[in-house]
Amino acid sequence: MKVAFFDTKSYDVPGFDHYAADSGLEIKYFETRLNEDTASLAAGYDAVCVFVNDTVSAPVVDKLCQLGVKVLALRCAGFNNVDIKACRGRLPVYRVPAYSPYAVAEHAMALLLTINRRTHKAYIRTRDFNFSLQGLAGFDLHGKTIGIIGTGKIGRVFADICKGFGMKILAYDKYPNPDSGLTYVELPELFEQSDIISLHCPLTEETHHIIDASSIAKMKPGVTILNTSRGALINTEDLIAGIKDKKVGAACLDVYEEEGDFFYEDYSGHIVRDDKLVRLIAMPNVIVTSHQAFLTQEALDSIASTTVDNLVKFFSGNPNALTEVCYSGQ
Repeated sequence: MKVAFFDTKSYDVPGFDHYAADSGLEIKYFETRLNEDTASLAAGYDAVCVFVNDTVSAPVVDKLCQLGVKVLALRCAGFNNVDIKACRGRLPVYRVPAYSPYAVAEHAMALLLTINRRTHKAYIRTRDFNFSLQGLAGFDLHGKTIGIIGTGKIGRVFADICKGFGMKILAYDKYPNPDSGLTYVELPELFEQSDIISLHCPLTEETHHIIDASSIAKMKPGVTILNTSRGALINTEDLIAGIKDKKVGAACLDVYEEEGDFFYEDYSGHIVRDDKLVRLIAMPNVIVTSHQAFLTQEALDSIASTTVDNLVKFFSGNPNALTEVCYSGQ
């Protein structure tokens, strides 16, 4: 059972080596991302393991099938980078549905606290022995209304954190959870009433650009927008326009529409040729982190454990025992 592991980072290897040691899996780690140009590296492998910025398009699926790859294992929850239709009946696809909802929810709150209380700016100032408080005033989270779009495990954990701060919570989900204890409203009301809006929904055709010029126009002046889910939930040009018009007071982004070209790599010595990303990072009321919300030791351990378990169960002929199936191919 040979596995071609794409887009490898140093923090991936220890966990996967640990869980693969007694599983019968032989993992080959490739630093390159999976795409049409690199798919040939999967020749001779039974399985392919990918992450969020690997490209599993129809041509890539065709190539993998031609090479005899039997299964695709995602070491992440989202699968918007996979052409599921192309995989249908040909290449089973499995994912990690919930590695650590706490990791992502806690990062979202860390971003909110940072942008609100300017702790990142205070840190830089005091490193230079500048102890001025000018421009560092924030606002109490207590009593503010936060709109949470998407109430899966991450959204509900984030809601619990917000409750601890004494915030009023409004929620929207296409499939409301009646046992969540949350107050569900329609999107227009959420946009109109929320001081802060946090995105925790998957990227689908329906949620693509759920934040755009039209939705921003409905929001309160000075609204804070958080996105730790998928970049394309937000129309970046419309967000920038909203910030420039002072309709959006602040934005915290752990994801970005075109992040695949940049995130997880070091471009500190290069000119970044993405004007939208450059403009966002240059704005004083915007924080961009590089899709790191998942990055805790607990989450990495869970990702490795679940992914290896998925592969072992697939190769043992017991796919129905898998933790979660995007499309089983059956």
